[in-house]
Amino acid sequence: MVKNHKFGRSDYRIKSTETVFQGFFKMTRTVLEHRLFSGGWSQPIKRELFERGDAVGVLLYDPANHLVGLVEQFRVGAMGEQQGPWQFEVVAGMIPPDQNPEQVAIRELQEEAGVEVEKLIPICDYLVSAGGTDEKMHMYCGLLDLTDKGGIYGLEGESEDILFHVWPYDEVMQAFSAGLLNSAAVTVSLLWLQSQLGGKPGENHSELRPES
Repeated sequence: MVKNHKFGRSDYRIKSTETVFQGFFKMTRTVLEHRLFSGGWSQPIKRELFERGDAVGVLLYDPANHLVGLVEQFRVGAMGEQQGPWQFEVVAGMIPPDQNPEQVAIRELQEEAGVEVEKLIPICDYLVSAGGTDEKMHMYCGLLDLTDKGGIYGLEGESEDILFHVWPYDEVMQAFSAGLLNSAAVTVSLLWLQSQLGGKPGENHSELRPES
């Protein structure tokens, strides 16, 4: 039996909202009240919210050759990392209000990796860090032939400098175990791929299995 949340969308009330920063990103400050598990309502709570919206991410996988495609690029939020601010990531992009995740995925795959996939398999949707941002990631696995793929991509107008890597699956998982692949989207998608290749009854996608 699946458990439901005790409270829902009608169990909080917003007292005020203001924009405190508007630049490349938007930050708002909200004062709200919400119901308490012990009964009654909370005192007014002030929270800042990083409004980023929905994004899509695609882990590229070649089931015939057992290869994984990841991109590498500079990330300002990773400047404190011991190995430096260049991150290995899935192909990803923000979703405009007038487009759906699949449309954006197809465009980003061209812009960041120069590829078209044969199939997009939904992995999951997840909130990136709900304590401070509304960003939701729509994760997919893209199936394609990764033979002879790779190179430098990205849109100059968006200051993108992206290196597209193709690795054997085993090497990717070794790098993951060593902590070199530590973005949330890579973690979620690689654990999903590992579970599918592990052959859980009724869950694995036969099209993901390497050809023998």
